[in-house]
Amino acid sequence: MKKKVVKIAAGIILLLVGILIAAPFLLEGKIGQIIKTKVNNSINGSFDFAEADLSLFRSFPNAELRITDAVLLNNAPFEGDTLFKAGQLDLTLSIYELFKDASEPIQLKKLSLDKALLNIQINEAEQANYDIAKETGTSSATNSADSGFTLDLNEYTLSDTRVIYNDIAGGMYVEVSNIEHRGSGDLSLKKSELETTSEALVSLKMDGTEYLNKHQVALEALIGIDLETFTFTFLKNNGRINQLPLVFEGFVQVADEYNEMDIKFQTPSSDFKNFLAIFPEEYSKNIKDVATTGNFTVEGEIKGKMDDTHIPMFKIDIRSDKASFKYPDLPKAVENIIIAAEVSNETGFAKDTYVTIEKASFNIDQDRFAMNAKAWELTGNTKVNAQIDANMNLANLSRAYPYAAEKDLKGLLKANVSTSFDMASLEKKQYANTRTSGQLNIDGFEYTNDELTAPVQFQTIALDFKPERVNLNKMQGTMGKTDFTISGTLNNLLGFMFNKEEVEGNFNLVSNTFSLNDFMVAESEVPNEATTKTPEEPASIKIPSFLNCTINAKAQTVLYDNLVLKNVEGVLRIKDETASISNLTSSLFNGRLALNGEVSTKAEVPSFAMRIGAEQFQLSEAFNQLSLLKALAPVASALQGKLNSTIEISGNLSQDFTPNLNSITGDVLAELFETKISPEKANVLNAMASQLNFFKPENLNLNGLKTALSFKDGVVTVKPITFSYQDIAVTVNGSHSFDKNLNYKATLQVPAKYLGSEVTNLIAKIDDSSLQNLTIPVGVSIGGLYSSPKVTTDLTTGVKDLTSSLIAIEKQKLLNKGKEKASTLLEGLLAGKKGKTDSTASNNNTSDAVKETLGGILKANTKKADTVKKDSAAAKENIVKDAAKSVLGGLLKKKKKDTAAVKKDTIK
Repeated sequence: MKKKVVKIAAGIILLLVGILIAAPFLLEGKIGQIIKTKVNNSINGSFDFAEADLSLFRSFPNAELRITDAVLLNNAPFEGDTLFKAGQLDLTLSIYELFKDASEPIQLKKLSLDKALLNIQINEAEQANYDIAKETGTSSATNSADSGFTLDLNEYTLSDTRVIYNDIAGGMYVEVSNIEHRGSGDLSLKKSELETTSEALVSLKMDGTEYLNKHQVALEALIGIDLETFTFTFLKNNGRINQLPLVFEGFVQVADEYNEMDIKFQTPSSDFKNFLAIFPEEYSKNIKDVATTGNFTVEGEIKGKMDDTHIPMFKIDIRSDKASFKYPDLPKAVENIIIAAEVSNETGFAKDTYVTIEKASFNIDQDRFAMNAKAWELTGNTKVNAQIDANMNLANLSRAYPYAAEKDLKGLLKANVSTSFDMASLEKKQYANTRTSGQLNIDGFEYTNDELTAPVQFQTIALDFKPERVNLNKMQGTMGKTDFTISGTLNNLLGFMFNKEEVEGNFNLVSNTFSLNDFMVAESEVPNEATTKTPEEPASIKIPSFLNCTINAKAQTVLYDNLVLKNVEGVLRIKDETASISNLTSSLFNGRLALNGEVSTKAEVPSFAMRIGAEQFQLSEAFNQLSLLKALAPVASALQGKLNSTIEISGNLSQDFTPNLNSITGDVLAELFETKISPEKANVLNAMASQLNFFKPENLNLNGLKTALSFKDGVVTVKPITFSYQDIAVTVNGSHSFDKNLNYKATLQVPAKYLGSEVTNLIAKIDDSSLQNLTIPVGVSIGGLYSSPKVTTDLTTGVKDLTSSLIAIEKQKLLNKGKEKASTLLEGLLAGKKGKTDSTASNNNTSDAVKETLGGILKANTKKADTVKKDSAAAKENIVKDAAKSVLGGLLKKKKKDTAAVKKDTIK
């Protein structure tokens, strides 16, 4: 009996274990589908996840559902945007919940989120992307009952989570990142206590102004929860902003139409270290061993209702009196610190918020800094009054505060400036309504930055503030090899500082040496997964988008790459990330440069368009130093002399601000003067000389040559140009690529005297003076690379044309001789006619005689012509053969070895 009981018990246990093992495989698909169905049926969006893993062992006797790569996407008007996603979502629930129907609510006991993102967006039309619940037309009670989920949480955690709140309409951006949060308590009760610990980084921007940038926030709090009144009470808590400790007390009540709160907070101590703790640790460093005197307190109260039209009333006091601090490893102390500031709202309307700084001042030795300011109507037409009075050596800041020490500040600052303005006047550019006056001077100031190739040293900066503008009386300084003196007017300093306007002004720049190489810095970018800028990448220039100014510039020397420009003058207009250059002139290559055009860095790839005038440029210097000219006319590198040219060019710029040759297009007109050939560099001319015996590159005279070419898609096309080599007329046209692949044709009109003795003797036999100027066209094809050109000639066609011409001339002379004889006979007959005047019969006889004589002459000449024609055909064949041999022998190298080589090349 006992054995039977044991067997039955063992069988039941095995059956239960089998069910527990098999259940996840049978139920996880059902649970996953239930969740997807319930969520997607209740929202205007789409919810999905990669996998749902159900386990009955990890949290036994509860079941645990792990969902990975969950994503909730919005529908229009935020279609495709991510509202929520999580790398891992763990839900713990009773095993009983696994067997409920899809229509029954599911109770959750534990929730865990890892690598989650909640992305809340409010667009310009004030539509919120979290408003995705479908309207069912039923009562709220029914909706609550049918929601599909009830919370019976004992514990929840958020790990490596990020929350973004971007209110475009309201101009507010809040990001809470690196969230590590844990809460525990029995939330199934109507009244309970929730124990929480939180750490995060908080960033805050309002209307484009950054107030917080990844400030560390921490909170340990015990919160009382009353679900009947939806009241949350701070019972015990300790908070921290950066290193500043704060304690809270009070409550927040959530109602349908409003939220009500009554919260008080303060620093738990009055140690002045609390002031240093306000600043992020990267600025204030370790404040543990800092010696301080005096006090610093922050205390405040927030009380009232918050709804669509009201905010809670509040008052925050920040106070310090005759305090000081000194870092142990720095020589100076900051003393006599006085802070009296208040932020308050007494009406509950946002427009009635005031920020008042009654006084903020400090001393370092004899240096002093003091300011006071007031701002109000912060959510409307913000108004500001402020005054700054300072006389200090900036180096003392570096000797007293660690962040300033890292920047190694230098210079003497004197400032006495007051301002009064409202934002509406700035937005409308009604600067006459502002009241800004005073002076600011800085001498011996030095500024350095990782993006600068060298520190900028300002010998002096002198500003004079007027209500309508700021006069830059003088700004003199150096950077690397560059020196500069700038003066002018700035029309909207306040608009730039407070209203994100462009810098508008007119300036005069004078420099002895201005090196553009000093400004060739890497463009500042935030690396991302798609594009990461490596240190090895070339430097680039980015024209600032906030500049809208005109600069009249004069520089004795401008350095750009390997170029040295002298006596530079011109006007530079900067606007919309585009620099327009007008009437720029300079001495360059012992000649004169004139330039008009523009450069733009607005697009991802910088572009330019220029009209360049070159007058009396030294050819050798220009083509050795300008890669553009080398690409346009590589053969010119073998020339010495002077160049006049007009170049119209446009295209893209490389990162080092030089033209990207494969992108440029344009046209060139050029004229050469006082030219000489450097035979050792004349690869193409030397290759022609090897094929043509009479051609000597050093005897080529290109003085006065004018040429026109165009370029596009990396190919330069040269329009037909004609010049003379001694008494040979030469016509050249064709193209080459920027990688120096040649494709040119040349035709040389070669005089007969260069064609050998046989041709010369043939011409002498014809005995016609007009043949002394007879020429033969010789075709030359030039291909290959400029460094190793391939030149071939076409002599056969020219020889045939020459012999045909000579035969035609000889034939014409024979016909002319026949005509002369006929004319002589005719004259004789006509002379006989004058002696026969006595009878009509005689006249008839004479007429018959003339006809007979002419007939005989014509018949004889016809026979002679036929004979000449037959003889000429035979002669022509012989002449062509002989002439070809003669011309080839005269034009080409006379050595048998060279002749064989020419024939071989001709066959090829």
